[in-house]
Amino acid sequence: MSAVSIETSSRSKLVHWLAGISVATVAWVVAYSQLTAFADWLVDVLGLSRQTRFGEALHFFFYDSPKVVLLLTGIVFVMGIVQTFFSPERTRALLSGKRQGVGNVLAASLGIVTPFCSCSAVPLFIGFLSAGVPLGVTFSFLISAPMVNEVALVLLFGMFGWKVAALYLGLGLLVAIIAGLVIGQLKMERHLEDWVQKILGGQAAHPAGETLSWVERFEAGGAHVKEIVGKVWPYILAGIALGAGIHGYVPEDFMASFMGRDVWWAVPAAVALGVPMYTNAAGIIPIVEALIGKGAALGTVLAFMMSVIALSAPEMIILRKALKPTLIATFAGVVATGILVVGYVFNMVL
Repeated sequence: MSAVSIETSSRSKLVHWLAGISVATVAWVVAYSQLTAFADWLVDVLGLSRQTRFGEALHFFFYDSPKVVLLLTGIVFVMGIVQTFFSPERTRALLSGKRQGVGNVLAASLGIVTPFCSCSAVPLFIGFLSAGVPLGVTFSFLISAPMVNEVALVLLFGMFGWKVAALYLGLGLLVAIIAGLVIGQLKMERHLEDWVQKILGGQAAHPAGETLSWVERFEAGGAHVKEIVGKVWPYILAGIALGAGIHGYVPEDFMASFMGRDVWWAVPAAVALGVPMYTNAAGIIPIVEALIGKGAALGTVLAFMMSVIALSAPEMIILRKALKPTLIATFAGVVATGILVVGYVFNMVL
């Protein structure tokens, strides 16, 4: 084939990719903007009402499932393209050693402006890993994104004032940063699943310095989506199904009865109770307000809130596809310890 023919073919492929990406981007934005309407429609078609617990649970599943899959697909595609510019070795070198602490701070700060629930943050967590970002840094983001975001801060400010919001911001970021640093220092990359370790080891990346065409970069992004989304989507649906099953079944009176500050075990009990539940900051803060109105201590309730949105069981199910049980247990233990400290500090200060 002549050079002219090869160039013409390459241009044709590039035009097709650009057209396809443009159409897919518009479709992605439209689909994402209609998630609530889609869930409402499906619930109506089934003849159910969101006023019932079952109807609300189904609505939650119909809304969150496509949302997380859309996020995962878009983020992984972009990260697949980014990976062709920066090899995992180079990315790790930039964020390792003395810069790792800076990376944890930046990752935790990024979480503030990404209003994701824990399951929605998992796709970007996987994307960070696939781009070679150190494990501890990715965990700082995974913790911060659901727990400390502008939705939580605005609602806390509106309900409890700026002091509570500021203290929550500071302590939440501290938990995310320190937990990420601790996990990074433990050097637990061997407890990632094999397919993730291959990505981190550079086996799935293009050699550093190789010049690629945009068509090849787009193809790498598409292959990234096929590899990662194809592996984790069943876990996503299983995790969200679990979350939907327990969404709306929050026994406020029962929880408020032992969430006072009189007993030392109230904070650990609140954290343990929060783990099986699943919602986002906007969904849990009205419950927080109701619990406080029934006499629960603020620190104990905020510890419950943090465990719901940063240590949810559905999140653990989704993470299981990328992490081995030892790493999941370490992550949960480190974060739970940080949340316990936050709960006790709030109860002592306020």
